[in-house]
Amino acid sequence: MKKTLLFAIDVNAQVTIVSESEKGSKKISFLKRIPRKENELLFDSVVLLTTITRSPGFDQSIFNAMDKVCQMIYENQRIGK
Repeated sequence: MKKTLLFAIDVNAQVTIVSESEKGSKKISFLKRIPRKENELLFDSVVLLTTITRSPGFDQSIFNAMDKVCQMIYENQRIGK
């Protein structure tokens, strides 16, 4: 099955938390914690993603687009680009 990346922010520790889950599964596997100073762009992008979810005018298509941005930033960092 295809795995989906999940992102969260720990504001107190200033880290991005990256996890993964198989599509359709409720099981989430922790991957890593990335300090803000190591990838500030990812941290700020996940903050925006989180803000979108709290918006009274939540729009799923905007959320999906921002999630793709977060995934691209993470993948570029992961493979060293």
